Amino acid sequence: MNSTINIDVKTAYLAEQSQPEEDQFVFAYTITIKNNGGKAAQLVSRYWHIVDGNNDVQEVQGIGVVGEQPRLESGESYTYTSGAILETASGTMSGKYMMRYDDGEKFEAPIPVFALVQPQSLH
Repeated sequence: MNSTINIDVKTAYLAEQSQPEEDQFVFAYTITIKNNGGKAAQLVSRYWHIVDGNNDVQEVQGIGVVGEQPRLESGESYTYTSGAILETASGTMSGKYMMRYDDGEKFEAPIPVFALVQPQSLH
């Protein structure tokens, strides 16, 4: 586990974009990546492991995040928002970012499991 990169996640259920009657639950997640290490690092690629309430798994991987490959100097942070669509009202996501130092050395920054949950309506 690499402690030089800190990852903070906040999630939101997007009721206005969801269609529960069609098993479509839309969630947003905002991630802040902070470089606590002593040297600059660039986010090269991402991998996501998404599990819905039926234990159906989606795996997503690709270059960068939201079309960018941010380079973070020591002490800098980068925040972005993206989304996921599940067929159930709850699920989890976890994954990793592949990072690279300026000297070419690569390392993984794990993204801890976080929950995507439709809030219960209060009546």
